[in-house]
Amino acid sequence: MPMYKVRPVHGARGAVLAEQLPTCMYRLPNVHGSAPPAAAPAQEEVDPSLQALESRQEEILKRLYELKSAVDGLSKMIHTPDADFDVTNIIQTDQHSPLTTNADLDLMLGKDYGALKDIVINANPSLPPLSLLVLHSLLCERYKVLSAVHTHSSVQSVPENLLKCFGEQTKQQPRQEYQLGFTLIWKDVLKPQMKFSIQTMCPIEGEGNIARFLFSLLGQKYSAVTSTLIDSWVDTAIFQLKEGSNKEKGAVLRSMNAALGKTSWLVGNELTVADIVAWCALQQTGSAGAAPANVQKWMKACENLAPFTSVIKLLK
Repeated sequence: MPMYKVRPVHGARGAVLAEQLPTCMYRLPNVHGSAPPAAAPAQEEVDPSLQALESRQEEILKRLYELKSAVDGLSKMIHTPDADFDVTNIIQTDQHSPLTTNADLDLMLGKDYGALKDIVINANPSLPPLSLLVLHSLLCERYKVLSAVHTHSSVQSVPENLLKCFGEQTKQQPRQEYQLGFTLIWKDVLKPQMKFSIQTMCPIEGEGNIARFLFSLLGQKYSAVTSTLIDSWVDTAIFQLKEGSNKEKGAVLRSMNAALGKTSWLVGNELTVADIVAWCALQQTGSAGAAPANVQKWMKACENLAPFTSVIKLLK
């Protein structure tokens, strides 16, 4: 059966026959030949505001990651109170920057035209809040403080040294000449209580919470990570070092010794409220003598500071 014929494309000895291309179609450029490289597309100019927004987003994500690491460490410590607390190394490159000027009392305590900002603290004389006495001395270095000590009728008697814990207070100027009033009332209460707006606010309870507030009046500013670590050390000092079991106290001392092996103070290289509360807790629990080497060195550094002098005299 005959088939259709196809014209041969190879001639004698394998030569390729020339092919007659049709002329009725449009021609296309040869894609297999050497062609000059195409010019690179011009880069679009990036908006500076967009670059700033991206940089800010990266910084926020970095901060969030650091804060997450700190919270994870705190969560581990809460679930296992005897675990060594070792998250202080994450702030070695993020030190706080304290302010050099006085804090704005009107901004923190509210604007009260011409009136003295008055802080009133109720405390039980059977367990005096030593950290508040140290903070009182620090506030006296920063502001003109009108100090007073009173005894509530719920208390039968108060030792003489507690009645004079602020020293000999003599009112030499009119009340309106002072910036801050600091009144300590020895009263039969379970926990220390503080008010700075007697008529409108609920009391702040607990030595650690009051210490945080008083230290904030000194005008210190910290990053979120540093503030978290300071708060954790304050809680650790109150709930584990001061009120915890012997096992918990031993774990806290080991954690403090490890932290103080890296920095001069518990958080960074400057005194914070964490150092004040922890030092006072060690004095109240009688654990100072059994403290490790780094903790002993740190305690001597605290005692060399003038604000701790009043507490040292009170303990003698």
